[in-house]
Amino acid sequence: MSPVLAGVLQLLALIVALGLSYRPLGDHMARVYSSEKHLRPEKWIYKAIGANPSVEMRWPAYLRGVLAFSAVSVLFLYLLQRVQGSLPGSLGFVSIDPDQAFNTAASFVANTNWQSYYGEQAMGHVVQTGGLAVQNFVSAAVGMAVAVALVRGFARSRTGELGNFWADLVRGTVRILLPMAVIGALVLVACGAIQNFSGIHEVGQLTGGTQQWNGGAVASQEVIKELGTNGGGYFNANSAHPFENPNGLSNLFEIYLILVIPFALTRTFGRMVGSLRQGYAILGTMAAIWIGFTALMMWTEFAGNGPAFEIAGGAMEGKETRFGIAGSSLFSVATTLTSTGAVNSFHSSYTGFGGGITMLGMQLGEIAPGGVGSGLYGMLIMAVIAVFIAGLMVGRTPEYLGKKIGTREIKFAACYILVTPALVLCFTAASFVLDTPANSMTNSGAHGFSEILYAFTSGANNNGSAFAGLNADTQWFNSTIGIAMLLGRFLPMVFVLALAGSLAEQTPVPKTAGTLRTEKPLFTGLLVGTIMIIAGLTYFPALALGPLAEGLAA
Repeated sequence: MSPVLAGVLQLLALIVALGLSYRPLGDHMARVYSSEKHLRPEKWIYKAIGANPSVEMRWPAYLRGVLAFSAVSVLFLYLLQRVQGSLPGSLGFVSIDPDQAFNTAASFVANTNWQSYYGEQAMGHVVQTGGLAVQNFVSAAVGMAVAVALVRGFARSRTGELGNFWADLVRGTVRILLPMAVIGALVLVACGAIQNFSGIHEVGQLTGGTQQWNGGAVASQEVIKELGTNGGGYFNANSAHPFENPNGLSNLFEIYLILVIPFALTRTFGRMVGSLRQGYAILGTMAAIWIGFTALMMWTEFAGNGPAFEIAGGAMEGKETRFGIAGSSLFSVATTLTSTGAVNSFHSSYTGFGGGITMLGMQLGEIAPGGVGSGLYGMLIMAVIAVFIAGLMVGRTPEYLGKKIGTREIKFAACYILVTPALVLCFTAASFVLDTPANSMTNSGAHGFSEILYAFTSGANNNGSAFAGLNADTQWFNSTIGIAMLLGRFLPMVFVLALAGSLAEQTPVPKTAGTLRTEKPLFTGLLVGTIMIIAGLTYFPALALGPLAEGLAA
């Protein structure tokens, strides 16, 4: 079987698996967030934190809940790393330096999981399981909660109430993420991923000498890092490490975990707004971009020129032979079109155009299908922009799902789409103005530029992957990328929740003959075009200096 055919078959198998999960998972999540009943374990949690899950919140109160919980999470994870040297199960590792502890705490709370350290050489069992793995669950649940709040803004009328943040947080964790993670961890263990609390072992090498390896609760952390679109690896090699991702079957399963909740949330959206066709329109937009990027990435990596490419069957540099070009391309597109950031190959070794595809996937806003929760609310923001553009073209007041998109709503949407590019481009420019950050580049020229552009694109978009040729473990990058991660995560949430509150207060507008049919393929095409144009106009000059210049010079 040719590698290209194998890649196509993997893609088809993935589509079938996602299709079979779409309806039951989407409907289940809609029931979870619409239910008025509380499970007994959930009641214990509410009592422990002093929350009343039955009290409805307006958007400022909902936002305060999001920010307060996240601030406490950052502080807890920071302190846990700072006292690691005194904790049991630390495997002899010392406490983490202040700048790196801040960067890591911001990273995992912001659902970014950017890592400027070697996981197996820095973090003990307590920090890995009691700190990082916990944040993998709750940071994903926060994103889902904000997405559901926006959906309620479209679904509700004449009220500013968006639900209860604490109830949404707990339900998303207890009823959705935890059960799926338990099942997924068992599958990964069956595939060969490790799950233990072993210490450090001295392992002999075929070439002589020894190497130290430590065990850990890897399968349980691996599953939630993918399922929650987090991405932080137990080991520095991330999902290229055989302890995390042993074979081709586990690789395909991990890609499935990355995509399944973001895609299924579109059905949850359709259920909650009372129109499954609206959910299908959003799904169609996400699927069109994802399939297009996957096909383009495979073509780029298989169609390399030169004898090395011909002998290897494509651009195999930096890719695991057990996954090949197809498995690596599928994974890289899935992880950069979502906010996952997990990697099973070396993105810096991709072709110039291949590296550009991974960057552009993040620069679109990671909305195809995007992160858990963040992908849905990011796509709905783009839908609001698309409706506004359509309204300007035909000369009538824009409407979406029976809600008018007026001056206030479009300001919130515009602020949302401006935050991340401002962070990416300003921090990238500052890094080249100053001498010290530029010295962290392993490469010069277009590829060196891409290293820093990729780093801030990844951080501000809450992705967490890296080109890996950049020495990011410096005070400058630890601090600035940490700031970019926090602002890139929580500033957009401010505008999302403000928009949700504004929509929920409106009186529904009745449909007329001139109402834009947003459930039709025409709107899906308009939405895809809007996304590509906005991203292209924003980032094209920067991409031209980096991956495009490198690709054209090859």
